[in-house]
Parts: sequence; C-alpha cells; structure tokens
Amino acid sequence: MGFSKFHIVLFTLLALVAMASTQAASSKSDLFREYIGAEFNNVKFSDVPINPNVEFHYILAFAIDYTTSSSSSPTNGKFNVFWDTDNLSPSQVSSIKNQHSNVKVALSLGGDSVNGGSCYFSPSSVDSWVSNAVSSLTNIIQEYHLDGIDIDYEHFHADPETFAECIGKLITTLKNNGVISFASIAPYDDDDIQSHYLALWKSYGHIIDYVNFQFYAYDQGTTVSQFMNYFQTQSSNYGGGSILASFISDGSGGLAPQNGFFTACSRLRNQGKLGGIFVWSADDSKALGFRYEKQSQALLAAHP
Repeated sequence: MGFSKFHIVLFTLLALVAMASTQAASSKSDLFREYIGAEFNNVKFSDVPINPNVEFHYILAFAIDYTTSSSSSPTNGKFNVFWDTDNLSPSQVSSIKNQHSNVKVALSLGGDSVNGGSCYFSPSSVDSWVSNAVSSLTNIIQEYHLDGIDIDYEHFHADPETFAECIGKLITTLKNNGVISFASIAPYDDDDIQSHYLALWKSYGHIIDYVNFQFYAYDQGTTVSQFMNYFQTQSSNYGGGSILASFISDGSGGLAPQNGFFTACSRLRNQGKLGGIFVWSADDSKALGFRYEKQSQALLAAHP
C-alpha cells in the first residue's frame, strides 16, 4: 500500500513538473517578427540582422485577393502576390531559411491599401471565399516555401460574423491540411477593426497563435505608462492570446524605440506578459541600419 502511495505522489509530482514546463514554453517571449516587402525599396531578407538566439519570423506584405491590374478589384478570395518579388523570391526564402535554422517566413493578407485605394475584405459568400482562398493561398505558400499566415485586413465590406467565419475556416483548413504551422492577426485600436477581429477571436481564438497588435497606431508621443495601459487593455480584449509589442520604424506613431519602448518591453517581460516584438517594417528600417531590430532581438535573447 505504501509503495502505491509513493507512486501516486511521484506521478503527481511529475505531472506538476510537466505542467510547469508547458506553461514556461507557452510564455516564451523570444519571438521577433518583421514585415517586409510592401514598399519596394529593394530590401532583402539578408539585409536584416538575425540573432541566432531568438525565434525569427519574416512576414511578407502582402498577398491580396484583388486583381493585379492598375485598376485593382476584389477577386473573392483568389489571392495574388503584391510584395517585392524581385528581391523576395521563392529561392530567396529557401536560402534565408537554409542559412538560419531559427527563421520562418509567413505572408500577410490584406493590408491598408492596394494600388492607391483602400483594400477591402469583400467576400461574395463564406463558402466561395474560403474555397478560393484555400486554393490560391496553398499554391502561393507552397511555391514560396512559407510557414504561416498573418491577417491584416483593415477595411471591410462584410459584417464581423462573416469575417470571423471566413478567416476562421481558412486558418482551420490550412492548418488541418498541413499547409501552415502558425497564424497571427494584426488588429489596432479602431472600433470597426476591433469589432471584426474580436468576433474572429471569440469564435476562433484557439487557433490563432499570435496577436500582432499595432500599438504604433496609437498617437505619436505615447509614453511608457500609456503603452503599458494599452498593452493591458488589449491583453484583456484578446484574453489568452500571445500579444506582441510593436513599433513603427519611421516613428510616425506609438511609443518610439528612443522614447522608452524597450523599457516597456522589459517590464512586460519581467511580468511574464510579453509575447514578443514585431516591427513595421524592414523597408523603412533599412535606412536606419536596422539598429532597433538589433536592440529588440538582444532584449528577447537575454533570458531573464
């Protein structure tokens, strides 16, 4: 009897250790992500410094379900590539991943604009959009050797529930088919944006791996204390999600790197709340010598 009691205690202890290690893994905050390719200024994957001690994601911006003609129009889920393919080609994706075992590459869907006009999420129906999106994106993802997708629609010709069902079913199908291994969303603090993304989160948050919240969409001159409050608010909105802190390279909004961004990130990390850091964008950071990318990765790589 005593022997079996011993085993019960032992198994209980092992279970607690396993739970602790799982929680530690889920709260890892060494993820660095950077959008690249939207501005066609010849930035290459190899231009961006990569710290070997972080998990590094490039996010190609963008794939859009619009025609590629100058007078672009929606295509109901039939995606085309709109990033700088001369410098960010399938062979260059393969090359950077082969050179750096910690690198993965994703694509982002949507974005703010297409050929000078607003880019709208504009499905004809849930089923037709999902069918077209799964087919077209599977082709692009496999051609470019990609690992995941990011959702960055910012204008909508569909209600929040339709958006949630389309995107949720797309992510579910791509994951179930083994086409992608992760998915993220990129909302910001705007009523229309939040109504759509929170509907998606409510129904499909369990299959969304990262929240790339655009904290740089807050006012320029955001303070550290304001940033901490914003982060707490969005962590509550996207409860249970892995929330990344973010800055914009050109300094046009939010908490700038030179004004306390890294102080805020260190505090969040010490509190176990930092899901990582992402940057918009490599295109703009090129002129700055990627100094803040280096600093971001150094902070993430320095395990507390």
